Amino acid sequence: MRLSRAPIVLDELLAQVTAPERGGTCVFVGTVRNDRGAHGVVTAIEYRAYDAMAERELERIVAEARDVHPETSVAVRHRLGRVGLGEASVAVVAAAPHRADAFTVCRRVIEDVKHRVPIWKRELHADGTGTWIDQEGRAVPLQEAPQ
Repeated sequence: MRLSRAPIVLDELLAQVTAPERGGTCVFVGTVRNDRGAHGVVTAIEYRAYDAMAERELERIVAEARDVHPETSVAVRHRLGRVGLGEASVAVVAAAPHRADAFTVCRRVIEDVKHRVPIWKRELHADGTGTWIDQEGRAVPLQEAPQ
């Protein structure tokens, strides 16, 4: 599973991609920040997804990365549920024979995850309100999660 309701453990992801022939490893970790936007201070983010669809798209993204860089191994994990300040919400680990490929694959995978995977996020604010955010970072006028 690439989706998890449990905290992300980087050592697990590193173990999935590490091998003696892969000398470069790149790690990206996205954490919840206390962004102060138009709706107030963010205290946590709630992530929701249609799990089966999101898992399939994550698989496609990893497969596409392997097609372009077959010597690179990739591990991805995205949290669902409530994720507090400073906690990791997404992690991508890419290992390749050379650092340039590891950086390239890691960046490509996180960008594809952000733009293609149907995971919805709701910023939770200190005043008890919440704001749904689209994949471009814009607030959307929804009261409940997109269906």
